[in-house]
Amino acid sequence: MSQENGYHEIPMWAHVAEQDWEDWHWQLRNRITGVDQLKSWFPLTPSEEEAARRTQGRLVMAIPPYWASLMDPHDPQCPIRRQCIPTMEEFDVREHDRLDPCGEDGDMPVPGLVHRYPDRVLFLVTEQCAMYCRHCTRRRLVGTTSRGLMTSANYEATFAYLRAHPEVRDVLISGGDPLMLTESRLEKILAGLRAIPSIEFIRIGSRTPVTMPQRVTPEFCELLKRYKPIWMSVHFCHPKEVTPRLAQAMDMLADSGVPLGSQTVLLRGINDDPAVMKRLMQELLKVRVRPYYIYQCDPAQGISHFRTSVDAGVKILEALRGHTTGYAVPTFVVDGPGGGGKIPIAPNYVVQYEDGVMTLRNYAGETYEYHEPEEVQAPSAPAPIRPLDGLLQPPRVRRRRAS
Repeated sequence: MSQENGYHEIPMWAHVAEQDWEDWHWQLRNRITGVDQLKSWFPLTPSEEEAARRTQGRLVMAIPPYWASLMDPHDPQCPIRRQCIPTMEEFDVREHDRLDPCGEDGDMPVPGLVHRYPDRVLFLVTEQCAMYCRHCTRRRLVGTTSRGLMTSANYEATFAYLRAHPEVRDVLISGGDPLMLTESRLEKILAGLRAIPSIEFIRIGSRTPVTMPQRVTPEFCELLKRYKPIWMSVHFCHPKEVTPRLAQAMDMLADSGVPLGSQTVLLRGINDDPAVMKRLMQELLKVRVRPYYIYQCDPAQGISHFRTSVDAGVKILEALRGHTTGYAVPTFVVDGPGGGGKIPIAPNYVVQYEDGVMTLRNYAGETYEYHEPEEVQAPSAPAPIRPLDGLLQPPRVRRRRAS
């Protein structure tokens, strides 16, 4: 099948055979990692060029040819381009930026295993990704081998921990990106988890089907079938990412019995326009991906230029709820800095509650009264809930104690 974006028109790939282009190993070997490769194709801004020459000490640049072919070479604000080419804004570290914004390292009983919630864990299996997103929240470890997560010893330590903690029933395999592993190594992980009776639910979190859909091969799909059910959370950020080639990969996964959900990071100037986000959610449903989460961009070091206000996310939910199918409305969450976990943030649809009467507003701003039966009413009427810019204003803020 011919690539819809016309990669043959790009000089550096003009003579690449389609068989090679569709080989994910070829895509990896031919990633753009240097400034000169980019400049041979299109002019860089001074900020892009200087940052790309300096990323070796921060978060390396690596762009699969497929993803690069989606970029607009004439527009520095292209949402595809901004997610993969560094700028000097990454070297602006703010006061409240954190090296480990989600506090994962403090909840790691064995290397690579984060146990924060009662019944589920995060299993980091590699530091490598097909592409290094410039908004990466794990930039402290991704793109390096310094943490040594991709070792059999770490995997065995994780399996031993899970066998000793039968309360854990849900494992999210992430990284880096698990799809950077070979089928044999992935099978070692999946077989090890399936051998633990208490593990009921296995998920894979990945960006690779979006940045390099060639990785979704028949062999990979057969592997997932052998250890079903496997759920997959796929990271999307902009509707331009939902291409016909991406749709092929999603079809292969869905036809293999893999339920698909999306995770989207709210990014300033990329998807913080409600119309853009609405289009993305609707495009995802067309390729059988159920919108799951929108994340407030974490305060990782050097990505403040991507962060929006929290209210921007609330306004996006307001633009979705009631204005499109409920299947297209994800949950908007803020990951509590320092290890607070996912905290859902939603528009306030409760105007007032008093004496068993709840005043509600709908998506159009119209109000309705809901009367509770007397036997289930609150013994004393709580204070009315006060909206503040669409957010629920709490009576006080509970601060996490320093450990």
